[in-house]
Order: sequence, then C-alpha cells, then structure tokens
Amino acid sequence: MIAWCQRGDDGGVAHCDGVTLDVTAQKRGEGALRDMADELSDANQRQREFLVTLAHELRNPLAPIRSGLELLRQAHRAQADIDGIRAMMERQVGHLVHLVDDLLDLARIARGKEVLQPAATRLDDVLRGAVEISDPLVAAKSQRLQVTQPPAPPLLWLDAHRVAQVIGNLLNNAAKYTPPGGTIALAADVQDGVLTVTVTDDGIGIPADALPTIFDMFTQVAGSEGQAQGGLGIGLNLVRRLVELHGGEVAADSAGPGLGSTFTLRLPVALPAGHEEDAATAFAPVPAGQAGPLRVMVVDDNRDAAETLAALLEFSGHEASTVHDGHAAYTEVLAQRPHVVFLDIGLPGMDGYEVARRLRAEPSMAGTMLVAVTGWGAEADRARTGDAGFDRHLTKPVAFEDITGVLALAAGRQA
Repeated sequence: MIAWCQRGDDGGVAHCDGVTLDVTAQKRGEGALRDMADELSDANQRQREFLVTLAHELRNPLAPIRSGLELLRQAHRAQADIDGIRAMMERQVGHLVHLVDDLLDLARIARGKEVLQPAATRLDDVLRGAVEISDPLVAAKSQRLQVTQPPAPPLLWLDAHRVAQVIGNLLNNAAKYTPPGGTIALAADVQDGVLTVTVTDDGIGIPADALPTIFDMFTQVAGSEGQAQGGLGIGLNLVRRLVELHGGEVAADSAGPGLGSTFTLRLPVALPAGHEEDAATAFAPVPAGQAGPLRVMVVDDNRDAAETLAALLEFSGHEASTVHDGHAAYTEVLAQRPHVVFLDIGLPGMDGYEVARRLRAEPSMAGTMLVAVTGWGAEADRARTGDAGFDRHLTKPVAFEDITGVLALAAGRQA
C-alpha cells in the first residue's frame, strides 16, 4: 500500500489519499522462481556428481585391463594364468561396453530416436539373453542365480533385444547390491497376454523413503556405495523408460534395509492378429553354419583394430587383408574381389557409405558381402547403411561371435 496525506493550515491532517496494490501473484511468481532455481541447482549438482562418477566408472575397468596386458607381456606364464587374465579382461571390456550402451540408449530415448522392433519371440530366448548380460557380475561375486519359467516356453510379441536388456539390468542391479555368495531369483510367467517378471535378491534392501525415487536418473541408495560395486545411477532409469516404451510398468519393493529387494516387471506381449505365422518361424530350429575359408578385407582407419581383426580371421583359417582409407578400399576391393568386406564408416578421404554405394554400382560386386562396422547403432543408422548397400550392420565393439556368424552366412552364399 502506498499513501500520502495533506495537512491543513493548522498543521493537522486534512485528508489522505492512497493506492493499494495486490502483490499476491508477484509473490507467488517469486516463490516459483526460487523453487525453479533450487531445482536447477539440484539438477546441476546431480549432473556434476554423475560426470565425476562416469569418469570413475570408465577408469575402473581400464585399470585391470592395463594391468592384464602388462602381465601378459611377462614370459613363462602358465596357461592357467593366461586363461584367468584373459577372462578378467573380457569381463572388464564387457562392463565398459555395458556402460557405454546404457548412455547411448538414454540419449536416443531422450531425443525420441528409440524405435522398438517387436517380433514373435520365445520367452526362454529372452531370459537366456538377460542371464548372459548379468552372468559376468553374478559369477564374479559367486552368487546363485535361480531361474523359474514355464516348461513350455510361450511365444511373446516384443522387442527381444530391449526386453532382455531390461531384465539383464534388473539382474545386474540385484547382483550389485547383494553380497558375495548371495542368491538372486528370476521368475517369469505369462497370463492373459501379460508377461510378469520378478527379480528378487537377499541383498542390502531399499529404505522406504528411497522407493519412490529408485527409478529416477542418477539415483543411488544412500549408504550403499560400498556395496554397489560401482554404477552410474542410470540403469534403473533406463529400465523404466524402455518398459514404458513397451506399454508396460515396473515397480520396486523392499521390506527395508538388510531384507532384500524385489523388482516386478509387467509387459503386454499378446501376439497381434495376423501374425500367427510368426509362431512357426520363432519356434523353427536355426541351422548351424560353418564358415569355410574366405577372402576377407578389413577396412578401418584405426590400424590396430584392423590388424587385430585380420589376425583373428587368419587364425580362423581365412585369408585376410587390411586397408585404412576409403579411396584405397574402393580400389583394393575391385582388385581383390573378397567374399566379405568389414567396412568402417568414418574413413578418411571417402566415408564408408560412399565406398559401399560405389561398390554396389559395380556389377562384379554383386556377390560380395558388405558389412558396416561402426560405433553408431540406432535404427536410423542401420537404415542408412542399408540404403547405402550394406548387407549387415555391426556395432563396435563387435563380438567375434557376430563376426563368425556373418562369415557363416557368406560361406553359405559361396556354397
């Protein structure tokens, strides 16, 4: 309120005038701005903590990998020692790949780029994929994993890769927060077109006040740092986002600290009308192929990557050569006529897309299998390599089983 008075000749107040302003909305706005500033400050702090954790988590697997390489340089090591070092390095590389994949998946979902690819899939295949994801961590902590599923695996309609990733993340989360020697139970069933999966552990449990935020980004249960064996606080957030993309729901429950946890996942998985023929395909056995000796070219500007893959191919009985730029790749492929070309995308001089397009324009290249090997693995990236003329798309770091699978296909073409 603003007021003023006018005095008379005798010095007394003759009359007063004033203006009253309602500042309720202004005060509410100021309060909202303060709340927003607090939220932004909290978000910034969490992101700073996340970046520090990310740097720590990326260094964690690199340290034993470097030590393992140093140990392998030492002569006169027993084969058992070498096997143990190699197994350790494989676990650490797998952990590193898992971290990077989760980060890329979250980025794609945040940009609205994640597109699911549902198809007819057997339940046991999905669970097997999930167990393979979590097996290194479970084995490293000598934990027991019990799996319960229907004796006759039902057919589901879902994105098998993504759902296996979701269940694998839940299993990894259980393994992180369960002491060595503990037990984790994975149970799955399908009723009325809904898949229900529960992951139960006898680990450290979750406080009641942490349950509402357990699926939030960057969340770590307070006081669990020593038990968790690392983590970025993004795995459960990725689980929730992928589940919601599938039209499902996921929930966490715990009786409290020290009493274990249970995560329950529910997804609609009924086979859509018109896809009944997919059942026969999904249950049909896949014939095993054996790749015969092939001429293979590896094109990558990372010389170490190209030469190590070529060495593995030669060790497997194939004839392998390497090229390190796009123009040379185009020339050498035409000259050598390899059966398979593993072609990087980000090449100097001419990128892999252009190399593939030019090769596909040559009639003599019709029988050559072109395989994109790239760090980009979103559906848009796969569509782009397909448009350029590639037969297959492999995402770095590529598992050698995927390489041998491609070679088996190429050998079948030559038969």
